[in-house]
Formats: sequence, structure tokens, C-alpha cells
Amino acid sequence: PCTGFGTPCKPRGELRSRDTALRSGGSTDDLLEKARRLRDEVSQIESSKAERQREEDEREQERLNEEKEALRQKNEQRLRYSAEVPILKDMGEEVLERVDFPPRLKGGRSRIVAIQAPLPLGLVLGQDDALPGLTTVDEVAEEGNGASAGVQVNDIVRAITATQTTMETPTWQLLAGGIGQPKTKRFMYSVDGRPLEEVLAAIGSNRMDPDGRDVWLVLERNDGDSD
Repeated sequence: PCTGFGTPCKPRGELRSRDTALRSGGSTDDLLEKARRLRDEVSQIESSKAERQREEDEREQERLNEEKEALRQKNEQRLRYSAEVPILKDMGEEVLERVDFPPRLKGGRSRIVAIQAPLPLGLVLGQDDALPGLTTVDEVAEEGNGASAGVQVNDIVRAITATQTTMETPTWQLLAGGIGQPKTKRFMYSVDGRPLEEVLAAIGSNRMDPDGRDVWLVLERNDGDSD
């Protein structure tokens, strides 16, 4: 009830409306503050997720780079210690294939070189007890075919072409009691661990090649030497 005493009386309904407005304004501020904090939390979470993703992407890229580098080194190593040489197939045809020749010299300071040259090669080959099982080029005639093809003193002979003559008899001749016909085939001959006399004989056998093709030599050379 209004008591007078100089203060205007206000209806109860107007007081309740003001109290409700004040409470409503406080609730709105609270909601806005909660929304702001929620946005901040969401922003922090998104930033944290983005940072973790960035770190994961960097680790994955680093892993891929390491794999790529390892593959590059592997390919480089294989090219260094391999050569394309003619390989005799079952049907008698020759196909150029890349063949690996693991290094015989230690320290990774050598490489494989494939050379073709006609006979005579003009080379003096030898074997040293200090390098068991290795055939080396001891001398190269200056005007010889080997020198012209690029063979160098101290090259290690790893493989050469050789020929072999065998008797081949078609089935119909076998049934008729035939003895067959001689056929000469050329193939790659590994020199590693072979006696010197056998190596020299294998080189000389290329004279029997019916096509008169050049001799293939696979050499291991010190890295400081030139092609």
C-alpha cells in the first residue's frame, strides 16, 4: 500500500515489470558471455586440431622424403654396380638385360663399366695373390682394340662374352637316327674366381662366333678413373 509521505506510489504491476526486465537483462548478458566462452573454446579446439594435423602432415612428408631419398640411393647404387649385357635366352635369342655385379673392391670407390671391342683386344691380363679370384688388366696396347674401346690398366674383368659349340639335333632327325648339326652360341661368362687360363680361353672363343660380333667386357674400375 502507498504510505504517502511525499513519494509517489507506483502500482505493483509496474514494479514487477521492472524487476523482470532487470532479471531478463542479466540473463542475456550471461548467455552472451557463455556464447563467447564457447566460441573461444571451439576456436582453441580447432586451432589445436589444425596444429596436430600440421605436425602429422610434416611427419608424413618427412617420411616420404626419407623413402624417396633411400630409393634414389638404392637406384644410384644399382646403376653404379650393374650393366646392360646380352643374355642368351632359352629359345636362342639374345636380349639386353641389366645385370648386377656386386663390387669386389671395398670402400665403395669403384663402378661397373661395359665395353665392346673386336678381337684381338691388345690386353695383358693377370691375377695377383693379393687379389685372389680377380683377373686384372695389367697392360693395354696403345694402338689395340681394347684401348680404343676404353679399357684401362688396373681394370678388373668381371665378365666377358664367350662361345660354345654344341650338337643340336631336331626331333625328326633323332627319330631317323641322325647325329645332329653343330651350333655355336654366345653367352656371358662370369670371370670371378676363374683360373686365368680359362679366362683367356673364353676370350679367345669369341673367334668362333659365326656372326663375328665384338667381345663384351664387364669391368670394375676405380671411381677416380674416367670412362
